[in-house]
Formats: sequence, structure tokens, C-alpha cells
Amino acid sequence: MINEKGREKHIMKDVLKTSHLTKTVDGKEILSDLNMSVHKGEIYGFLGPNGAGKTTTMKLVTNLWKPTSGEIELFGNKLGPSSHDLLKRMGSMIEFPVFYEELSGEENLKLHCEYMGYYSPDCVGSALDMLDLTGAARQHVKSYSLGMKQRLGIARAVLAKPELLILDEPYNGLDPAGMKQIRDLLRTLCDEYGITILISSHLLSEVENLADTIGIIHHGHMLNELSMQEISEGSLAYIELVTSDVKHTSFVLEEKLSVSDFKVMDEGEIRIYDSSVSTGTLSRVLSQNNVEIDALKRKNDSLEDYFLKLTAQSEGEGKSYV
Repeated sequence: MINEKGREKHIMKDVLKTSHLTKTVDGKEILSDLNMSVHKGEIYGFLGPNGAGKTTTMKLVTNLWKPTSGEIELFGNKLGPSSHDLLKRMGSMIEFPVFYEELSGEENLKLHCEYMGYYSPDCVGSALDMLDLTGAARQHVKSYSLGMKQRLGIARAVLAKPELLILDEPYNGLDPAGMKQIRDLLRTLCDEYGITILISSHLLSEVENLADTIGIIHHGHMLNELSMQEISEGSLAYIELVTSDVKHTSFVLEEKLSVSDFKVMDEGEIRIYDSSVSTGTLSRVLSQNNVEIDALKRKNDSLEDYFLKLTAQSEGEGKSYV
């Protein structure tokens, strides 16, 4: 059941929406018929293996690339070649951030303000302080570490107080303390300043601790969009079975219990996703068929579990991707 906060977010208009978005490069379709909705006031975690199409989607949304077909809507308006006013309402960091290396961090941010036509007297100092870069503000960017450049890129993205913030792998080069700092910052920007955030990351645990909604993309296709609330409320429950004889146990599950929705893990673990079977029935039937049970308990999927299961199913279905 969706709580009041979740219902409010759901009925709000989409800040970003794509319809049948497709991109072909050199005859190869790298993004196919992508439908995506990012609601106002939420953090949307965009997940997928390397090469799945996350960065391509973000380049299309920020108008760095043009779609082969399909449409993009920003703030309720169709994105086109001359949508400069829409793009001014966004902040972004796509792939690795690039700067003028001979200029200082502070000078790079001031230059970005000039480019954006944004003239708030305290914005540069505030952004540097927010990303813990005040002490390095006047150092040449060429002397920055990878993590410092990543934080400077995020500072530049939030500098003009955008309505929509798009971040492609913002945790690259950051240590655990830096990742927590960015996670807390993004949550504050969303909750206290109302900034809608689209973030891609291969660090599923970070997304799980941050996102309100996730979208999973694989081979250029959107596999699913769902809220983290759906995951936490147990819609992805499974039964964990540990046994010393996985082969015989799998046979009993299929032939005696007609259970086919299960996955064999490492070290004798089997995860059973069929919600119609109870632990009591499993215990009784497995015992009757001489299956030695080391452990049997009901659990909930983590985001990582769900991600791996969904992408594995996509490969197993034999879908054809160009």
C-alpha cells in the first residue's frame, strides 16, 4: 500500500518523460523503445550493466545527442534543438567531468556561471563548501585527485540550483566517506530544496540507500520501473533453502511441488520465488523425499538480488537485442 508521501509523488507531473526513445549509431541500435518517467521531487536510480544504455539516455536527455526516433519531455515540454530555456533548468554531470586544468576550481565554477548566465554572489563559495572543496578552491584543477574532480563536477552541476539534476556515476573515485557525503547531499537537495535527481550508478547498495524509484535497463531496453517502497514491503520475497544435495532438491522442487521459479546460488543455497508455496509444505515434501535441509527461512530481496534476477531472466528469455 502506498503511503501519503508516495501517493503525492505519484500524482505529481513528470519532470522527465521519454516515449519510445531509440538511438542508432553506425547501424547498431544501442537504445530501443525506451519509456521512462521521473516524477517531480524524487530521486530516480537508473541501473544497468556497463553498456546497457544509461549514459546514452542521459546524453539524449541533456541534448548532447539527438534521438533516432521517439520523444523526450522536460517539465511538460517536448525537447527540441532550440530548447535552451528547458536546458537551463537542469544541471548535469555526464561521464567524467572535464575542466580547464590550468584554472582553479573556483575559476572553473565562475566561468560556468558566466556561461549559464547565473549571477548569484554566494553560489560558487556555497557549492565549494557543500562539496568540501573550500580548501582547494584556488588550486589548479590539474593538481586535483580523481575524487576531487568528481566532487567539483557535482559542485558545477548544482551551482545554478537546477530543478532537475542528472548525474552519471557520481561515486567514481570517491572513498566510503566521500560516497556518504554525496549521498547525504543528494538526499538534502531532494528533500529540502525540491530538486528532482536522476542518478546512474553500478553501486547498487548506494542506490538502494538513496533512491525513491529505480529503472533497470539492459541491452538498451527498459526492463522495469518500480519504487523502493515496493521492494521494502516484500513484493520480492523469497524462501532461502540450504541443502547439501542441490541437484536432488531441484528435482523434487520441479517434479513433486511443480515449482519452477527458483534459482540455485553458491554453497548449496536455493532461492525459491514462487509465492504460492509455504515453508511448511516445502519442509514436509522435501523430508518425505529424503532431502536433508540445513536451513529454510523466508527472506526479502535486496535491490542487488532483484537486479541480478531481472537481468538474468532477460538473458534467459532469449530476447533479441541489436
